[in-house]
Amino acid sequence: MVVSLILLWIGFCLLLFLIRTRRPKNFPPGPQPFPIFGNLLQLNLENPVIDLQKLSERYGKVFSLYFGGRPAVIITGVEAMREALVTKAVDFAGRPDGVLLSHLTQGKGIIMADYGPGWKEHRRFALTTLRNLGLGKQSMEERILGEVSHISAHLEKCAGQPIDPQTLFHNASCDIICSIMFGSRYEYDHKFFQAMIKMMADNSKIANGPWGMIYDTMPLLRYLPLPFQNALRDYHTIKMHVLDVVNEHRATHTPKEPRDLIDSYLDEVDKRGKDCAPFDDGQMLTMLLDLLFAGTDTTSNTIRSAVLYFMAYPDIQAKCQQEIDMVLEGKDEPCFEDRHHMPYTQAVIHESQRSASTLPLSVFHCTTKDTGLMGYDIPKGTLVIQNLSSALYEEKHWKSPHSFDPSNFLNEQGQFEKPPAFMPFSIGPRTCLGEGLARMELFLILVTLLRRFQFIWPEDAGEPDFTPVFGVTQAPKPYRMVVKLREIMT
Repeated sequence: MVVSLILLWIGFCLLLFLIRTRRPKNFPPGPQPFPIFGNLLQLNLENPVIDLQKLSERYGKVFSLYFGGRPAVIITGVEAMREALVTKAVDFAGRPDGVLLSHLTQGKGIIMADYGPGWKEHRRFALTTLRNLGLGKQSMEERILGEVSHISAHLEKCAGQPIDPQTLFHNASCDIICSIMFGSRYEYDHKFFQAMIKMMADNSKIANGPWGMIYDTMPLLRYLPLPFQNALRDYHTIKMHVLDVVNEHRATHTPKEPRDLIDSYLDEVDKRGKDCAPFDDGQMLTMLLDLLFAGTDTTSNTIRSAVLYFMAYPDIQAKCQQEIDMVLEGKDEPCFEDRHHMPYTQAVIHESQRSASTLPLSVFHCTTKDTGLMGYDIPKGTLVIQNLSSALYEEKHWKSPHSFDPSNFLNEQGQFEKPPAFMPFSIGPRTCLGEGLARMELFLILVTLLRRFQFIWPEDAGEPDFTPVFGVTQAPKPYRMVVKLREIMT
């Protein structure tokens, strides 16, 4: 009797699953899902990007998968992305709930906040405040170049010795965003600073890695002591640290004289008075954490990728240095405007971004209403995943899509030219908030370092391995490098 009831229950669950996973009429096609797991077992959880590309070749530029019983639409290629994220931007501008990232942020802040008035106000506030704090101006350049001096000092001490640059570039990227948010930077050997950087790197691997996918797919496992619990714990630890910084600011804050992003937020709350919604402590903390996580991992991993390419292709590195030496002759430091006179170096930096594909699947979207895409019907609330890597490698849009080639960004006259398929920060209203800061950081940091140092692949390190480590932000595998001091032309 008991066995019969169990079998009946299992049969009922399977029937319910089959009903739930029956694709709606005119929904994008895709592979048949399995009970409980959906299509999870048909993906390489260590890095699903290659599998997604193969599925696209079979089912088209817009296809569907099931994560457990939840349907998701995968967008592949430039045309499909532009239709979804630009032409029908509002329809696809939502953020999903019920996934690890939304649980970490509780749907607050900017990155995982759903599309609506509160998100719009916070994004507008953040962009305005970044400009007020110097983004696009000389003061921000000085802030970035000041941090580069700390990188250079470390590299000078290590000249001639093989070193792992991962922590160094994470330190610098994190310190730049900390100086904007907190008004001060950390010393590189600060104990909590190092712990925080490690926690952020680990969380990036978990959130879009195998354990993050399992968390999103099988809710029943969320309370077990599995690695995604580390992400929840670490996020809370960093959040408490940022709360302490906010409380310190409250005690020393002078109204209308903002020193940094926290002071500016406190001023905004004061200006709004009692009815300050949607601006409150919870939103402020999550927004600060959004900027901290996004502003550290993406930039540092792109810099590490660029340095890897410099070492793998020394002729490209030498050509960049020749252009930099010529343009900066007689100058102590570069400025962001110098990029207009460095077409080849600009092309190499952008090719590093394209080849590294630091945000391979961007941040998951969600439809805000019943809509359509490339002839298919997509219901409101559908999870949407944009495969940014597919656009960055799409063959018809690039001269050399599958190799590192700066000519992808140079026209026949040798001038810098950015193809419309270049969208490493995504496109549309939810494009990366920190794109302007990241572009400035990448140029000033890489140009300064290339001018001062030569990057050399260690003789005993074998061949460079470009296989990425997948996560919310994709990173190159750990490697070691040797730096040699160059003579600066003045």
